[in-house]
Amino acid sequence: MKRNKGFSLLELLIVVAIILIIATIAIPSLLRSRQTAHESAAVGTLKSLSTAEISYTTFSRGLYATMAEMIGAGLLPQNLAGASSGYNYTVDLAANRRDYTIYATAVSSSEGRYDFYESPDYVIRYTTDSTRAPLGQSGLPVHQ
Repeated sequence: MKRNKGFSLLELLIVVAIILIIATIAIPSLLRSRQTAHESAAVGTLKSLSTAEISYTTFSRGLYATMAEMIGAGLLPQNLAGASSGYNYTVDLAANRRDYTIYATAVSSSEGRYDFYESPDYVIRYTTDSTRAPLGQSGLPVHQ
């Protein structure tokens, strides 16, 4: 009497096909979730950056700071000098240092679908580049 041990080739192919179908459904959803998480982190980081700017003005006679100055003053963590959670952050100061714009730009489209910015009115907005903002939302406030 022979005993069959193991699986037939057909059974293995069916299992592999089922796993591929499940992966095809799950991976795009996972990537969208990751993008959404990075976008939420970018909005939160912009809030932290504006708070750091306000804190900096208390000991700089009302002048705003560059990213390096805020990191040097201990108001921000050093990881914001580079890419953090899929976004790069930059601070553009006016010549008199009494106005600023903070930008959050996605490192790539797979990291974040949208770019954001904030100015001293403390309203976080989608970028004015219509290709990097939701349809019809460029330059408008982000609603969370």
